[in-house]
Amino acid sequence: MTSIPKTMRALELRSYDGGADSLALAEKPVPRPCAGQVLVRVAASPVNPSDLSFLRGMYGLKKRLPVVPGFECSGEVVASGGGMWARYLVGRRVACAAPPDGDGTWAEFMLARADQCIPLRKETDIEHAATMIVNPFTAWALLETAKELRAEAVVQTAAASALGRMIVRLAVERGVHAVNVVRRREQAELLEREGAGHVLDSTDENFDERLGELCTRLRATVLFDAVAGELTGRVLRAMPAGSTAIVYGALSLEGCLVDPRSLVFERKRVRGFWLSDWLRRQGALKKFRVAGKVQKLLGDELRTEVRARLPLERAAEGLRQYAREMTGGKFIIVPGLHADPEI
Repeated sequence: MTSIPKTMRALELRSYDGGADSLALAEKPVPRPCAGQVLVRVAASPVNPSDLSFLRGMYGLKKRLPVVPGFECSGEVVASGGGMWARYLVGRRVACAAPPDGDGTWAEFMLARADQCIPLRKETDIEHAATMIVNPFTAWALLETAKELRAEAVVQTAAASALGRMIVRLAVERGVHAVNVVRRREQAELLEREGAGHVLDSTDENFDERLGELCTRLRATVLFDAVAGELTGRVLRAMPAGSTAIVYGALSLEGCLVDPRSLVFERKRVRGFWLSDWLRRQGALKKFRVAGKVQKLLGDELRTEVRARLPLERAAEGLRQYAREMTGGKFIIVPGLHADPEI
């Protein structure tokens, strides 16, 4: 049996004001699992845009402070609070999601609901598994939604993000045309090197004209929008009548600006997507079936480029750097890491 200490180190959020002192390293008691819960020794946990939104108090849920942030991780289950599935998981490597209340994953240990843990295959890399849920499941679910809407092609904003690049690769694998919108020339060059077929820079003079031509020719009727603001309406305006914008983020920190004429006269729609809500609507069997497919693709179509591995002591510094530039790769928090990381 793995030895479990009485205390652990964790990052603790103490204010939603986004200030430099709102996140601090703390010594906390190692939590004890209740029935249906497991205790996970955290191996790695990524920093996602949704985490930054949570730290600023702008996410879809707020937790009582102080609280440990972090929405997903990988690790080993070291204790069970009872229940057949929870007991089965003890000693196994898992990917897991943080509970909707209570502490998250940026700690040496975390509590997870047993039914929110995905056992890992022997060949699955533990670091790849840390990023298995938020981005890969979102990419999978968005393309499944486009399929349900019978889209022949899709448009996506923030296409050079970790999630955007997953959508690029997954769309190619599925034979779906994707129009990829970025905001800098170097981001366009990055996607072109990865084989993306249609990449547009929203700062180019002829962006709107080229976007309209591509959307018409490819019959792109679904937009995956992570930016919001004026870009939502700008892209939707270029798309065919009856198109649907699926907003899953707000990197611009602004509300969506959409011309009401598009909604009224062209039957265009704007809807939201939240992975937590999508997961709740899936049956247990479907979730595990998707998890199995996603896990097989972690090293390929759904791979995550890692920019830096951070110990808990350096995480706050890494968060600030990630917030300034998200395209360069993912920051991974590794609680067991004590040597100086590369940043």
